[in-house]
Amino acid sequence: MKEVRKLGARDVALEVLMQVDRANAWSDGSLKRTIAKNKLDSREAALATRLSYGVIQNKLLLDYYISCYCTQKAEKLESVIRNILRIGGYQILFMDKIPHHAAVNEAVEMTRRANRPKAAGMVNAVLRKFVANWMNMPALPGATADYLSVRYSHPKWLVERLMELLGPEEAEAYFRMNNEIVPTTIQTNTLKTTAEELEKELRHAGVTVEKHPWLPGCFEVSATGDLESLPAFTEGRFMVQDAAARLVATIAQPAPDAKVMDVCAAPGGKSFALAIDMKDQGQIVSCDIHPHKLKLIESGAQRLGITSIRAAQADGREPHAAWQQTADLVVADVPCSGLGIIRKKPDIRYKNPKELAQLPAIQLAILKNASTYVRSGGTLIYSTCTVLPEENEAVTEEFLAKHIDFELESFALPLPIGKQKGHLTLWPQRFGTDGFYICRMRRK
Repeated sequence: MKEVRKLGARDVALEVLMQVDRANAWSDGSLKRTIAKNKLDSREAALATRLSYGVIQNKLLLDYYISCYCTQKAEKLESVIRNILRIGGYQILFMDKIPHHAAVNEAVEMTRRANRPKAAGMVNAVLRKFVANWMNMPALPGATADYLSVRYSHPKWLVERLMELLGPEEAEAYFRMNNEIVPTTIQTNTLKTTAEELEKELRHAGVTVEKHPWLPGCFEVSATGDLESLPAFTEGRFMVQDAAARLVATIAQPAPDAKVMDVCAAPGGKSFALAIDMKDQGQIVSCDIHPHKLKLIESGAQRLGITSIRAAQADGREPHAAWQQTADLVVADVPCSGLGIIRKKPDIRYKNPKELAQLPAIQLAILKNASTYVRSGGTLIYSTCTVLPEENEAVTEEFLAKHIDFELESFALPLPIGKQKGHLTLWPQRFGTDGFYICRMRRK
């Protein structure tokens, strides 16, 4: 029986990029599966990850340069050749520890392994032009929106929308940050340990740990290797959660004995943060429409030692009579465009804007239904991981206009954020968090 050849880091990156192109797959899931299938060691896995994400983060820029040096425009090339050129070009322009000749030679060999021997000469010629000009690449488009779109590889519609919201200078800071390496933020599980003890344990394990600049009990970690293999993770002493998502629980401020509903809970991070804040007292019902996602909530709660959470299958848009006006707190972290987490999921930027236009109606329907579960005097939290007002303020404003029994309620957060009049958009370039929107409302 012929043995299946295991792919190296560059070929794994190529396979991931091809899956993203062919099947519209998400790069993070595809990368995880392909690395596992080919049993890459940690060094090779890190290289495959860097190449995959790096190409996606710089795809429009790389294609622009490829088009400058190739007789065909990048979009006219066969997908496998285009992706091999992107991988080679990315190494030459962005990875100073890989010799240029190695990047070129590997790309030529990848072309042959992909059964495209006739294209090997063209790949060699194009990438040699990258090498010859890497310090003086062709000029980018002059118009501001076109320049920002190519330079930071964000589609033009998104560039124009963000320029409207922020102005060109801050929009550029947002795009730049989306392409930078992001430290992983973790939260201490105070049901099992203290922040001080967790910090000591992680340092002892060789992890680079920094206290979060302004959020108590949270750390930014790097040099972790496989984070989920650390005993501190497997034994539930911390969970991975960005500071922005963590603020949902901070803003909600549930009492320890509260009855809580999280209507779009999977994979469970916000429910877990609420349970930790409530000292694992009270009751939390964590809902999702998909049965397999309920298992993620249950296994996460078990790892963290949380007993106050019950997972329940439910569509956030469909009313449940038994839940009407029973909850002290309802959290609706609704499906959204995800444009606030581009720095962690780089392919989100290439979503079809026509599909995104359908989201506010779904978000409003979930918010309306979730509001019926809030008791008199109870709290309703609406949140998204996007920065677009049409999915954020526009939804909550329409809801409040039609539901006069609810009103915005102010809240205070640690500096540099401070006091807010009921809702807040977090921006990566301002606060170092994911892009996020959180609104706190109270039923009168």
